[in-house]
Amino acid sequence: MKKITLLLCTLFFIPTFAQDHFSGITTSKRVGILNASLNPSELSNLDSKFEVQLMSFSFNVANNKIGFSDIANGNNLENSIFDSAGPVSFNVDADFLLPGVAFKLLNWGFAVTTAGHIKTSVVDFNPAIGDAFINGDFVNSLPTILSTKSQRITAATWGELGFSASHKIFENEKNKISGGVTLKLLFPGSYANIGADNFKGDFYLTSTGIELSNASANINIAYTGGLANSFSNTSDYTNSLFGNLNGMAADLGVNYQLKGAGKSYKLKIGAALKNIGSMTFKGDDNYSKNYKLEIGSTPLDLKKFVSASGIKEIEDAFDPYLTNPETKKEFKVKLPTVLNLYADVKVISKLNVTLFLQQKMNSDSGNDQITSQNIFSVTPRVSLGFFEAYLPVGVNEISGTTAGLGFRLGGFFLGSNSILTAVTNDSKQADFYTGFRFGFL
Repeated sequence: MKKITLLLCTLFFIPTFAQDHFSGITTSKRVGILNASLNPSELSNLDSKFEVQLMSFSFNVANNKIGFSDIANGNNLENSIFDSAGPVSFNVDADFLLPGVAFKLLNWGFAVTTAGHIKTSVVDFNPAIGDAFINGDFVNSLPTILSTKSQRITAATWGELGFSASHKIFENEKNKISGGVTLKLLFPGSYANIGADNFKGDFYLTSTGIELSNASANINIAYTGGLANSFSNTSDYTNSLFGNLNGMAADLGVNYQLKGAGKSYKLKIGAALKNIGSMTFKGDDNYSKNYKLEIGSTPLDLKKFVSASGIKEIEDAFDPYLTNPETKKEFKVKLPTVLNLYADVKVISKLNVTLFLQQKMNSDSGNDQITSQNIFSVTPRVSLGFFEAYLPVGVNEISGTTAGLGFRLGGFFLGSNSILTAVTNDSKQADFYTGFRFGFL
């Protein structure tokens, strides 16, 4: 299991893999196909009659334990994560916005988009349990652990093909209201999950290592294809970004504008409910198993977990303490449904301030749930037509406060949600995004 933890730590060091993807540019004054990824109703506000998206990508890592100084030292990263109080949460995810096109026709806006997603998460992991299972050590002085939280290590990849439409519902000299919808065809690639609910047990330090006895928990073990044998090979994620068509989802949105001079506005307010849906994993190499973990007076030696690199090895290491299995070869996984709310206010000429809120609609504790997080951000921006610069300042439930910087030059954009806090304040988040699109007519 140490390899699993080291994978997350390694990705954290790269200024790539984030949850609040494309922060700042998705609420740009230059409305384009990226704005529609935040809210499909924005297609009615396209700056150009046609827009082509070539490629955009966003990577982000967020955690609640270690910062850049820990990573720079490079030693005993797993000890830095688990030698602390409180549950460990860790997100590593990437969005790839692949070629797409958007266009306006009369009072309508349309788009066809493609995207790929990679996400791995550690959710509310008890650090003492992690220290015992992953490091084969036990820093916590209390030998008995009772954890009522649902703890998870999970990973997922999937692709999307989206069809969007937006309609201008009402417009007069001062006001404009638009609504929109995106229907997504989902192509599940890979999925893996280890979940433990209501864990309790006694840990003992022996002359040969750590043993666990008098323990019980509800355990879920799910995996597809290559992730059964290895959780730590990045190629297992990138090679399976698009699977077969096996799911659908939808985004619903609306926006209101208090109009200003010309094509500008004094105020824009938007709301969107995103990722309403699920995808199904099925096949001979897919399994979702619910077990009851029962360890009596005969202890479980935890040495075998330290070297485990895949879920199948972890499952085998628990044998024969897993009982009453419920096995499925076909299982559904819910997308991370979120509610997006935002308001863009014109302060003075060329200067706007955007308020953004992301509220997750489902609990991350479900073993069939891809995780998300709650986010609030404030983004002042200077818009000079061809050039735009912005400074997103946000708070999220995993890594805390972040401050970034970004700019747009025509259709090219580059930015980070956390570069300023990463450099000045040992931030627990690292991210980066860039891309290019162009509009005409």
